[in-house]
Amino acid sequence: MANTGWGNVYKKLGARPVINATGNQTVRGGSTPSPAVRDAMRQADESYVEMEELLEKSGQFIAERLGVEDAYITAGCYTALVLASATVMTGSDPDKCAQLPNTTGLKDEIVFQKMQHYSYDRAFTIPGSKLINVGDENGCTADELNDAIGENTAALAYLIQPNQGKAVPLEEALEIAHSHNLPLIADAASQIYPLDYFRRNAQSADLVCFGGKYFNAPHSTGFVCGRKELIETVRRHGFIGPRPVGRGMKVDRQEIIGLVTAIDIWLSTDHNKRLKEQDARYAALTQGLENLEGVSCKVRYQENSHTLSNLHVTCSGKDAAEIARGLDAGTPRIKVNTHGKDTLVINAYTLNAGEEDIIANALRHLLQR
Repeated sequence: MANTGWGNVYKKLGARPVINATGNQTVRGGSTPSPAVRDAMRQADESYVEMEELLEKSGQFIAERLGVEDAYITAGCYTALVLASATVMTGSDPDKCAQLPNTTGLKDEIVFQKMQHYSYDRAFTIPGSKLINVGDENGCTADELNDAIGENTAALAYLIQPNQGKAVPLEEALEIAHSHNLPLIADAASQIYPLDYFRRNAQSADLVCFGGKYFNAPHSTGFVCGRKELIETVRRHGFIGPRPVGRGMKVDRQEIIGLVTAIDIWLSTDHNKRLKEQDARYAALTQGLENLEGVSCKVRYQENSHTLSNLHVTCSGKDAAEIARGLDAGTPRIKVNTHGKDTLVINAYTLNAGEEDIIANALRHLLQR
């Protein structure tokens, strides 16, 4: 490996550094900010700033770039969902804001389609609200969604995905919410590419939440954007103030500058060029596995995915999970995903330069045993 000091900062603690070929996963450390982002964060470190002003101005910057009314930078997408949920219960009333997580006297139910259930929908309940699931695992109808709204409903929630299946479409869910004078909160965490899709998602609901790690902002950042009066209440619930719900969800000034820089770069990037660069890395990896019996490689392109593509390495007659364990146990440690019984999935988005060659060599060694 060209960098002889690679991972030493982890090794001295007894932790093993990882070549991450699995994409932006929190369990692998999330993201790697670019040199430009790191330089902006270094500059932010040189002086202090009034955080309330920085949060306001950075939110305005994001809002202008995405074509929304306002935005607020948070400690990840999960925090954005928590603060949004607090906002729809309290409005701007300072006494109601101060009483959370006690929801006595507040509308505290958030209606959500059961088929959209996912690991992190608990975020909607953190400030004391209740998640009301509608429909079943196979689908939900507009009538079911509409009928679930009652006198204690504070908002509707929605998980934005490229394929919504038999869920009530987002546009229709928004119409239902607005027909009851209710807001809709959308989780669009990684739905940031193509760029017009990113902007459409940002503009699609009253409060829309994103994760910064997906566009290479610092891992622990995200933001919520939407209607200005709602974002103003989100700020009230944020980590500045006399008794905010989000006090334990702080964001550093350096991280705020990092996210602003990263989103500016993301919205200005030539993503077709980025795709070609990834293809070249997959070609190098494929070449490194040439002439191995039963091994074939195919690039799979992913519509509406910020990572653009994966390389599927099929090893006929081999156990993909066993091979993945072998890569994980090796030196350096390599993490890949699997698909089915005999296919490894390699994602170049989170690879450092040259790591595709290291993966190819490690794979070749394992497959020749």
